[in-house]
Amino acid sequence: MKIADFIKLNNICADLKSTGKMDVLAELAKMLEGDCPNTDEGRITEILIERERLATTGIGDGVAIPHGKLSDIEGICAAIGISRTGIPFDAVDKNPIHIFVALLAPQNSTGDHLKALARVSRLLKDPAFRNRLLESKTPSEVYDTILEEDGKY
Repeated sequence: MKIADFIKLNNICADLKSTGKMDVLAELAKMLEGDCPNTDEGRITEILIERERLATTGIGDGVAIPHGKLSDIEGICAAIGISRTGIPFDAVDKNPIHIFVALLAPQNSTGDHLKALARVSRLLKDPAFRNRLLESKTPSEVYDTILEEDGKY
């Protein structure tokens, strides 16, 4: 599975406006809303918040991968947001988050959901790649950087 299979340019924000955990989840949900025609931003936000209540999705190194499952979608959907200032997110390393990749998967797709999480996590473990994302100024630059890195594997 490639990230290019589930990320769209219109679901990328190169400069998130949010300053808090709940706000950023809502901002990411708003981006995902277009991929979820039978639900709305509020429901998507709830799904992401429910997952956060189980344990933080802030995996450290300035990265968070909020995720959840939704019965009304057919495939994996993703939104990517970059925060220039960093957002407190209860990450495992206690540092602010700069790179967010929100994932939604169909309710019955455990395998694809786990593959998408693993793929995103693997790419974001590379500090050079994370730095290139943070240096990207536009959604197109973020998208191109992701596709370039994704193509290496």
